[in-house]
Amino acid sequence: MSKVYTGASMSLDGYIAGPGESGFEHLFEWYGNGEVVMPTKMPDLTFKLSPVSAKYLQAHLAQTGSLIVGRKLFDVTKGWGGEHPMGRTVVVLTHNPPQGWADNPNFVFVTEGIEAAVDTAKQIAGDRIVGVNGGVIARQCLNAGLLDEIWVDLIPVLLGGGTPFFDQLSDAPVSLDGPLSVVEGDRVTHLRYRVRK
Repeated sequence: MSKVYTGASMSLDGYIAGPGESGFEHLFEWYGNGEVVMPTKMPDLTFKLSPVSAKYLQAHLAQTGSLIVGRKLFDVTKGWGGEHPMGRTVVVLTHNPPQGWADNPNFVFVTEGIEAAVDTAKQIAGDRIVGVNGGVIARQCLNAGLLDEIWVDLIPVLLGGGTPFFDQLSDAPVSLDGPLSVVEGDRVTHLRYRVRK
């Protein structure tokens, strides 16, 4: 079965968004500070990565077969205009599926909870891995014992508050093994850890 990972750009003080949903210009600077052009499925979104980060992200994309996000992110991005930038099928965990999306093959809406969302995403991913959005969805996966790895794109900035990568864990502390890999990019360090079970 597919492994399940979560990944996010995170500040040195542990936040994936600053106060009032701010700080993204710092957290995502590494997506635009290099010379390797990497298009996405969204015509108006192109990454310009350092060679090291480009190699890392391309390997990440090749391994990922499906994604899980919450309804909040789906709504904020307006469903990415109909297709996620990574070009992967997105499982959206929600209490109320939105109207008008039932025929879009890029999105699957699951209402039965995190276990059902992970099962659905694993079926879609096949022999590739499942990516879980950071924050609430990642916490739900970790609390349910469904998360295998945590990938951190560590950014050299202190945001001083905001949305933590993880909070309100039911079984803290959670021990991690690793790092499984450490990749030094430009203004980012890519880290991977295994969740100890």
